[in-house]
Amino acid sequence: MKFKELLNRLTGISVPIFGVSWNPPEIEVTKARRIIAYLEDRRVLYDPSEVEIPRYCVASVIEIRSFLTSELGNLNFDDELAKSLRAMRAACRKFLNTVGDEEGDIVKYGSQRNHYASWTFIGALGELRGVFGIHIAKIAAEYGLDVEDSLASILPAADEENKKLRSRKRNSLR
Repeated sequence: MKFKELLNRLTGISVPIFGVSWNPPEIEVTKARRIIAYLEDRRVLYDPSEVEIPRYCVASVIEIRSFLTSELGNLNFDDELAKSLRAMRAACRKFLNTVGDEEGDIVKYGSQRNHYASWTFIGALGELRGVFGIHIAKIAAEYGLDVEDSLASILPAADEENKKLRSRKRNSLR
């Protein structure tokens, strides 16, 4: 997804808009780009939940959490990027606490339809993806980054009413 398309989908998130009034330092942009590139290759964040194998998802979320922790070590505590990474890392912990380890029922039976474990697994996965979608959108908007379409599928949907308002504003400026 291109940066301009992403801006049209953002509503209710307060971030500086990349442009004339604010340009993030290049080193921050590089860090943000590296984080987005890493997450674009994590299928657990966007593949259809019915094809996910719970134990592989758990392993992938553990790797993501480790990566985020490593990246946090290179950021200032109060940076907006660090705040988003901490929120995503907390979402990883919550997912892992909900689904448990490989010995638990949710991981063992999470891919079996109509088993309570599948409902718990899919719910936890959806919540994880929701948190990541919000923060990925925030990071991409803040640093003017494109997001691959597969990962962009978890970004917040465009609000139709806000789309109409923006369209009216553009038409009135002509």
